[in-house]
Order: sequence, then structure tokens, then C-alpha cells
Amino acid sequence: MATTARDITIGLAGQQNAGKSTVFNMLTGANQHIANYPGVTIDKKVGSYRDERGRVEVVDLPGCYSLTSYSLEERVTRDFLLREKPDAVINVIDAASLRRGLYFTFQLLEMGFPVVMALNMVDVAESQGRSVDADQLARLLGIAVVPTVARKKRGKGALRRAIRNIAGGDGFSAIAAESTYRIDYDALETPIAAIEGALADSKTLSRVVALRWLAVKLLEGDAESRSLVRQYHAHPDPVLDAVDAAARDFEAFHAISTVDYIASCRDRVAAEIVGRCQQVARPGTVHLSEKIDRVLLHRGLAPLFLVLTVYLIYEISIVQGYKLTFLTWPALAWVRATVAGLLPDPGLLHDTLIRSLSLWMVDSVNTLLNYVPLFLILFALIAILEDSGYMARIAFILDRVFRSFGLHGQSTLPFILGGVFTGGCAVPGIMATKGIPDERSRLATILTVPYMNCLAKIPLYTLLVNIYFTAHKSYVMLFISTITIIMAMIVAKLLTTTILSGRETAPFVMEMPSYHMPTLTGVLRRAIDRTWSYIKKVGTVVVAVAICVYVLLQYPGLPGERRDHYDAEMDRAVTAFQEQTRESDYAALLQGPRILELLNLSAAYREAKLAAGNQEASTAVDVRFEERHSELFPLLRPRDAEARAVNRALRNLATDRATLRTQIREETIVHSYFGTIGRALEPVTRFAGFDWKINVALISSFAARESSVATLGALFQEGADENITLEERMAREGGTDGRTPLHALALILFFALYPPCLAATIFPSAW
Repeated sequence: MATTARDITIGLAGQQNAGKSTVFNMLTGANQHIANYPGVTIDKKVGSYRDERGRVEVVDLPGCYSLTSYSLEERVTRDFLLREKPDAVINVIDAASLRRGLYFTFQLLEMGFPVVMALNMVDVAESQGRSVDADQLARLLGIAVVPTVARKKRGKGALRRAIRNIAGGDGFSAIAAESTYRIDYDALETPIAAIEGALADSKTLSRVVALRWLAVKLLEGDAESRSLVRQYHAHPDPVLDAVDAAARDFEAFHAISTVDYIASCRDRVAAEIVGRCQQVARPGTVHLSEKIDRVLLHRGLAPLFLVLTVYLIYEISIVQGYKLTFLTWPALAWVRATVAGLLPDPGLLHDTLIRSLSLWMVDSVNTLLNYVPLFLILFALIAILEDSGYMARIAFILDRVFRSFGLHGQSTLPFILGGVFTGGCAVPGIMATKGIPDERSRLATILTVPYMNCLAKIPLYTLLVNIYFTAHKSYVMLFISTITIIMAMIVAKLLTTTILSGRETAPFVMEMPSYHMPTLTGVLRRAIDRTWSYIKKVGTVVVAVAICVYVLLQYPGLPGERRDHYDAEMDRAVTAFQEQTRESDYAALLQGPRILELLNLSAAYREAKLAAGNQEASTAVDVRFEERHSELFPLLRPRDAEARAVNRALRNLATDRATLRTQIREETIVHSYFGTIGRALEPVTRFAGFDWKINVALISSFAARESSVATLGALFQEGADENITLEERMAREGGTDGRTPLHALALILFFALYPPCLAATIFPSAW
């Protein structure tokens, strides 16, 4: 009998550290993309593959330990299952932690979904002496169980076949159909049956959700489940009153809450199943992860290993990775030169709006894109920490410190997302505080996460470190990371001992995952995804801010008398040039518009020669310019005495022109709206060594942190036409303005403690 081709959608769900992302990569390969769930900042990974019956779309759901609505990850996962109603669910479970993983499996089965269990990391379980009988487990649960080792792509074919088989030919249309497997809740079975009967009065509700699952969730006091009843049941109040009464009666009679009793029943059943399908060959054996933890989590050694880890991250990414910018900058300089060549030619002193604005945006973007190699390495290193299991150990180590300052162990994840290691973002860090159970630590974490070293701060840190601290880059970056976390802890202590002292607290409970060897594809994919997100932000937010900054720095413009002054100075310089070349054989070529043409051609020729990497390329530049500009080329590369004399006069004119253009640009900015603000702040900021340019960069960075370096790249224009890096331009000007490493350190500290960007400021209140 022929099977019918049909596209299906699969949800990939499981607890954290079970290898869910690795299974997702195994199934979908490179055919995947990153988005966001509606209304939240949690990543939504969607991939697909094709089998003999059609396309299978796989949605990687956030890792969570249960299907309550306490954390954002749990709520997102449950909302997807209830609203999108996938054709089947792949439950990824760690074979080495089977008992813990079954707690989540039971809840999926109670929801009534067709479930395929991917029993992942069976090799790790076997190395620990744990052998799981997958067939026996499948019989006990009544679902398909496929042993996998996702990082080695073992079990891929079997898992794909099981997915297609369980999804069925006609799809899963009856979401309310109960699973054949049920947990016996013993003393709660009578209240569950009564509540289920009351819920069954609503035909709409029975089509939306499995009623037994909903009855259990109501007895657990789940707020979102109560909302479902109010939304779909015609008479919700009597039902909810009956639930509350049943919970009160049960707790009064059994002296235990319904939540704890339900959890104990699930744990009991999980223990029974594990006892029947798992064999332990070497009971009492100390596993490799435990042996490693005895060293890495040693009370005295743990902080040293953590500091060493952070130092190595900065040494590899910031110090060694910066050397890659010597390869990327020529490419970015070529892009700028190409764009400049497509735009209208520059005038003697004043350029057209389209040219000046376009080059302003290119300079702003190029300044940030030059750091892409650093971020690629940085994200890859962080992915290695996450995949190896050491990131969870970092949370454990930092919990000891956090508790001393009134924070919670679960504050670690928000701080990591915010940028403890640099490269984070305050917005997802704030979002992650949803998982912190007590209000005091949650509010303190929200208010201190913006102190972390978000990705947008790194370009400015890297810029200053590579100008003023070239011999101590790693130590300075380690200092920055340390000082920000110290300041965050101090502020958190002040908050939790004063205005937040009366808020509720809760204990910190965390499980240590086993150590795993990260996969090359998984690390590269995550690093590329995060770097691409940075590039997209540069191409959108930074460009938008750059346009606003351009307008504020160019208008209202020079006063009329100053403009006339500079025009007169340029006229005198041109007249002097013509006087010097009047007796030359080339005098006929040096009249009117040809002077401007020669100046622009000379600048283009100089840039092309500087960009030539070898003698062959330099010769090719000469040939190209001579073919295209045969009349004027002898003045660019003079071979006789008269041509050399004209060339010297031309260089003097070009120098006068460049000086006047620089003065016009700086005076325009001084008279601009932004320049006025920057100058007005100088009497205060000069005590920290900040001039008006730094003030303007700091003001523009309030909208988006990346704009600080983008604005500096546009403000320090001297040398931009030579396509030299911003570091070289700022170092050149800093030498004349008296800037020292102390000024740079003051700016770094100010930027580290600067108020959060606009998005992070608005987000907590909107959230």
C-alpha cells in the first residue's frame, strides 16, 4: 500500500543538558534558521529535512525541566505545544540521567501528544556503566524509544523513521486524545476524575487540551491552566472553586501539598521504570565527570580555574584574534574606496550630501565590522564552555559569591547572557531573570545586569586597549570584566539590604551535567549565528543611529562668513599653485576644473598605491592610471624636472586643501547641535579627560552602545581617506592632544558604569 506524501511539523523538547541542540543539528543539518518566538527574546531555532514522504519541519523548543509556567522557557515551550499543535514531539533525554529526564516525559505524555523518545548520549551512559534496555523502556511507556549518539550522528535514520511513523498518515488531529500511559496519582485520582468530569462539560476546552493533563495542572496551582479554564469554559468559577476545595481538603488530610505529592508520584514511577530497564554494571564507581569536578570545583582551586578560563578567553579572542583585523581591514578599505569611486567626486572644500552621508555610514559600519573576527572567536569559545558543561560549573562557583551579596545562584545565567565574559546583551539577560524564584534576587539582578560587558561595549574596549595598552591587552580585558562584576555585586548588596530587603527569597537548586566533548559543527554554527546577529544589528541599528548622528553633527552648518573665509583661503591656495606652474609646459592642463580633477586623481592614485601589496600590484596601478588618464599621469609619476616641480606644487596644494577641509569639518561639528552639547559638557568632563568628541560619542551610544565607536570613526576623519584604521587615526591625533593611557582607563571605567542603552532602559518596564 503506497504511503501518502505529507509535510509535518515536529517539536523538539527536552531538559537542559540532554543534547537537544545536537539532536536538532543531526536531524536538520545546515538547513536551519534562527528567529524569535512572538513577544519574547528567546531564540527560536527552526530547521527542516526531507524524507521519502515529504518535508519535516523541526522546531527546537527551549530546554526546560517541566511544563509549568514559572519560567519563560517553560511558558514558551508549553504555549508552542498548545497553540501550534505539532504532529509529534521528540523528547530528547539523557540516557545517563534517565530518572530525572522521565519527569519531563510524563508531562508530555499527559498532554496527549504522539511522542518519540530520543535516548541520547547512550555512549556516555555506557562509559558510566549504565546500560538502558530501550525496548523495555518503550514497552513500559508505550512509545517509540530510539537510542542515539547525536554528536556522532548515530541513530539518525532510525529516529527519522520513528518520527514519520508516529506522526501518522493523517496527522494528529485529536489533541485531547489521552495517552495510553498514565501515572497513578493514588490518593489524588478521585479529585482528578471529578475535575476532569467538570471540565468535560466544555466541548471547546476538550478540543484544545487533554483534560486529564489540565486537571493535574489545576491541582498543581498552575496559573496559566486556570486562564485556559476561564477562556474556554462556559462556567469557570464553579470549576476553579472545586479545584481549590479539593486541594485544601487534600492538604489538610495528608499534610502535604498537592504540588509536592504529584511530584513525588512522578518520581516514584520514574524510579520504578529505571529499576526495570536500566542496569548498573559498576555500582559505586566514581565517574570521570566527578573526578574532574573534584579538581575544578575544589574550594581553593575553583576560583583560580575560573580566572584562568576568563583570561584565556580574552587572550585568544581579543589579543590573538585582533591580528586577524590586519586581514579584514584591507578588504573593508577596498569597499570604502569602491563606494567612494561610485559617488560624485569630492569638491575642493565641500562635498555633496549624497557623498558625505554615504561615506559617513560606510565609515561607521566599517569600524564595527572590522571586529567581526574577534567576535567569531569569542562566541566559539563561549559555545565550547556551554557544550562542554563547564558553564554550569561557573554558575555553581559564582553562587558562593552571589549569596554573599544577596543574589541567587540562578542570577548566574542572566549575568552570563548580559556579558560576564563579554559578548552578551542586557535585554536577554533581563529576560532570563524570569527563572529566578524569589523576587528580591530577581529585581536586584534586573537592575545590575546592565553593568555587564555587553557585545556592544567590546568595540570601544578593543579600540582603546589596542591603542593604549598593547603590551597588556589580556590583563586589561580581565580587569574590565572583574571591575564590572564587582560594581554589580556592590550595587546588588546595597539594593538587597535596603529597598529590596523585605522581598521573598528562595534556595538555589542546580544539577551538574556530565562533561561532553563539544562538536566542531555545533560550535561553529552557534558562533556564526551569534556573529551574524551582530552584523545584522550593525546594518540596521547602527546605520540608523549613524544617520541621526550625522544630521546632529552637520546642522545648522557653518555661518556664512566662515564659509566665505574658507572659500577665500582655498582660492588663494589655487592662485599660488597656478603662479608656481605658470611657466611650465603643463600650464594649459592646470586651469579651472582640471585642477580639481588633478587633485582628486592624485588622491585616488595615492590610495591605490598604498593598497598595492607588492611590486606587481603597484606596477598594475601605474598601468591602469596611465591608460585611463594619459594626459595627467605624467604629473602623478613625474619623470622630468618640470613634471616634478608641478608635482611638488600639487602636493602643497593638496596639503592646503586637506588642512582646510579638516578645519571646516571640525568647525562645522563645533557649531552643530551635537557639538554644542559636547562643548557644553567639557567643563565637567575635562576632569576625566573627555573632550567634546568623546562626549558626543558617549551621548550617541545611549541609543545603541555600538554607536560609540561608529561615531568616533566618523569624528576622527583625518586619515580616513588614506584608509587607515581608526586605531591609527586616534593614536595620531591623541599624540598631539596629550591623551594618555590614564585617559583611556577613565573612559573605559566610565563606559563600563554608564547607564544602559535605550533598549535595556525601556525593556524592564515594558516587560
